Amino acid sequence: MTASPSASQERRSDWRLFLRLWPYIREQRQLLWLPFVLLVPLSIANAIQPILIGQAISLIRQEPVAWFLRDLTLQAGLNLLVVLLTVTVGVRLALDGWQSYQVQKVGQRITANIRNDLFSHVIALAVRFFDRTPVGKLITRLTSDVDALGDVFSTGAVGIVSDLFSIGVIAIAMALLQWQLALMLMAMLVPITWLIIYFQQQFRKANYRAREKLSELNAALQENIAGINVVQIFQRERYNSELFRTTNQQYIRAIDKTIFYDSAVSATLEWIALVAIAGVLWLGGLLVFQEALTFGTLASFILFAQRLFDPLRQFADKFTSIQAGFTAVERITELFNVPVEIRDPERVGPHPKPVTLPSAQPGKAAEICFRQVWFGYKADDYVLKDLNFTIRPGEKVALVGPTGAGKSSIIRLLCRLYDVSRGEILLDGVNIRDLPQAELRQRMAVILQDGFLFAGDVKSNITLGESYSMAAVQTAAEQTNVAQFIEQLPQGYNTMLRERGTNLSGGQKQLLAFARAAIRDPGILILDEATANLDVGTEALIQEALENLLEDRTAIIIAHRLSTIRNVDRILVLKQGTLVEQGSHDDLLAQGGLYASLYKLQMLEV
Repeated sequence: MTASPSASQERRSDWRLFLRLWPYIREQRQLLWLPFVLLVPLSIANAIQPILIGQAISLIRQEPVAWFLRDLTLQAGLNLLVVLLTVTVGVRLALDGWQSYQVQKVGQRITANIRNDLFSHVIALAVRFFDRTPVGKLITRLTSDVDALGDVFSTGAVGIVSDLFSIGVIAIAMALLQWQLALMLMAMLVPITWLIIYFQQQFRKANYRAREKLSELNAALQENIAGINVVQIFQRERYNSELFRTTNQQYIRAIDKTIFYDSAVSATLEWIALVAIAGVLWLGGLLVFQEALTFGTLASFILFAQRLFDPLRQFADKFTSIQAGFTAVERITELFNVPVEIRDPERVGPHPKPVTLPSAQPGKAAEICFRQVWFGYKADDYVLKDLNFTIRPGEKVALVGPTGAGKSSIIRLLCRLYDVSRGEILLDGVNIRDLPQAELRQRMAVILQDGFLFAGDVKSNITLGESYSMAAVQTAAEQTNVAQFIEQLPQGYNTMLRERGTNLSGGQKQLLAFARAAIRDPGILILDEATANLDVGTEALIQEALENLLEDRTAIIIAHRLSTIRNVDRILVLKQGTLVEQGSHDDLLAQGGLYASLYKLQMLEV
């Protein structure tokens, strides 16, 4: 079991977390000054009210009163006190809501900025990170954790400052009124503060565990919804429900601990508040008996005892929000601290001009060279080993091999979704690591077996946010023979697609992927089982379009149906991450090697 961190370590950790948030707070400094200024009249009004009530009692009992009441009659004095009390109530009514609005406004802006930065950071992370991180956990951090952090600003941070300021003003008012009772009440704050800090430390640990369990719960929910077809087809409903129920029970147990520590703080404060009032009555009664204290002053201190613990009680409630927020900051900071592996090259020195490709023109074919490339998704577990080959500009090359040979890994490395472990990949003689990612990926278009579609209309799924004209979209659709299919949709190019394009068939989604590639006029075209989801008639249309699309472009084609790649310029045959054969279809058949064996097996299946 790991040792719990010391209090000093936790304070240092809290300070680091605060420094992590400080840039966001500083951005809103112009909006923060008003809530802090409003603390002064609010706290003074709160502290004056018990004194005014005490003075009213002293006036009625004909005890010594404050200087501004000495020369007034009973009725005039009471009228003045009522007016002053009404003014203090009016100040609180007028300013309290305004301050709360300003605080929450600032909190929401800070939260929105953090959420934007976190989202931008997450989508910039390498694919390797998403391979090991469940989507549900990421969603929890981007939503629930950020919302908990928002509570720190909207109800916590400034509120704690307000409560501390109120306690300070009340303490000064009590000390000026009667120092013995003031000292007794202030002394009670020491053990109470220690108890609050202890319970809140325990709450924070429990809250961290609860949020971890919530992440697991969301991950399980997302996984089951995304894989609902498999869940129902293979009758895993009961089994998956039991797994979900187990995780849910663990989450409930973790939440129960946070509720316990939160309730412990409230119960402790209630008990201490009663003890404080009893202490005021006991000591105040003695002083009254000795004629060292008036009944009016005693009444003021009874109210002060309540008022002193009200901000402390609110402080404890907000401290719970603060601790929950700090837990969220820890988890968000962990995500912020994940390094962005795939970065654009830093341009330093006297000539910071970025490297550009010598043939960087739309539709211009490029040369691709793999030099001694080694790559593994895990350290020392290589899926590509000492890979060497060159694809000449305009050459059509097919990648062939058994499952797990490394074909898709080559595509991911070329697109820089991953970086090579050793070796280098050159595009027109330039290492792709020396190129801006936007320029590299602008030069190529990738058509995968499963074309992913976003919620939105057909046009936006072809342009993907780029500023292509409607004429360009229609031209791309016509070039790839998908215009007829699109025009048959209810609203044509304006037809709204559901999430992941669930209102289209697999083949229709794939057709849109071809139009998406054509509109970008890429110099490099990559097809990864691009026609696998198409029926025979549609595939014939696409093959005709592909002949036009592939003209004067460098192409890399992955296809398990070897009959579809007979006419490529060269075939690279991979086995366990190494290049074992290369040549034309006829040459490889004549060699009688791995390619010939794979081809004969497929012919037998046909």
